[in-house]
Amino acid sequence: MRSHHRLARRLPTRAIDAAAYLQAFVLSGVVTVLAVRAYLQATNYPQLGGGGLHIAHVLWGGLLLVVGLGIALVFLGGGPRTAGAVVGGVGFGLFIDEVGKFVTARTDYFYAPAAAIIYVAFALLVLLTQAVRGRTGRSRLTPPERTANALDVVLSGLPGGLTDRRRAAVLRLVRGTGPATEAAVAQLLDAVPRREPPPVRFWQRGVEWARRLAAWAVDQRWLVWPVVVWLVAEPVVTVVAVILDGVTGALDQEREWGAVLGVSATALVTAVLSLRAAWLLRRDRTQAFRLFKLALLVDLLFGQVFNFTVNQFGAVFAVALDLALLGVVTAEHRRLRRAADR
Repeated sequence: MRSHHRLARRLPTRAIDAAAYLQAFVLSGVVTVLAVRAYLQATNYPQLGGGGLHIAHVLWGGLLLVVGLGIALVFLGGGPRTAGAVVGGVGFGLFIDEVGKFVTARTDYFYAPAAAIIYVAFALLVLLTQAVRGRTGRSRLTPPERTANALDVVLSGLPGGLTDRRRAAVLRLVRGTGPATEAAVAQLLDAVPRREPPPVRFWQRGVEWARRLAAWAVDQRWLVWPVVVWLVAEPVVTVVAVILDGVTGALDQEREWGAVLGVSATALVTAVLSLRAAWLLRRDRTQAFRLFKLALLVDLLFGQVFNFTVNQFGAVFAVALDLALLGVVTAEHRRLRRAADR
């Protein structure tokens, strides 16, 4: 226990909003890659420059990474940090989009595994975001760390003021840190001017609508059975299709044999997991949905890597579908676990 406290003292103070900043970075990077690929394909891949010069967009990506870092270093508060994360994410998207040029001797932007490399990069960032989210929640921070985060919000609000919502969040952060600390922070809050909440922007309405739609979808029990049917049928159909292509000779035209084998192997594993889960549905539904969830995670973390190599950015739809299915399966698994714990 003492060694744990000594280590905590040596480490920098954790930011409670760290996962939100990382999420903004990842989302802006993903949107940038998809937007750049769509734009270049629609305009027949134009080049900026001339006379033997080509100003690649990786250079703009590096510039935006520096700008994003500069914003976070120069300005105080959560707003500038979020802005820095978004600008930096755009820069990272422009950078990673050209990864094919840096892993091939002929600087090939169209190198087929480049799409898989990009997917792996963002998948690792998502895993990092989830790991950080699990370690920077209010319950995981020490009282001094919660106090430091509360003071950071208060100090950044001195020039422009704080809304009632932000004030309540500050008081929740310091709750349980001690009467002296709570009183001191409350007194400091009184010195900060009050500010009216900003008007709701159109994109915030869109995000809220999407969140409500997702919450409604995972609560619909009738959606569970179509998802189960898809999870059992889709990998089986994939394996059968690959076998038929091999028998008929259609695979002879495939250039990325390794990726095709990877897709097939992953589909076989997910088919086995899904069939086993279907077999358990009547006897142990909780275990069955745990296996369905595992099958989706295997496909997302492994199968989609090979899928991006074979189908390039056409695999984006498959990832979106997997994420939607994972939401439904996870919600049902949690419901079953709660029912079993009663």
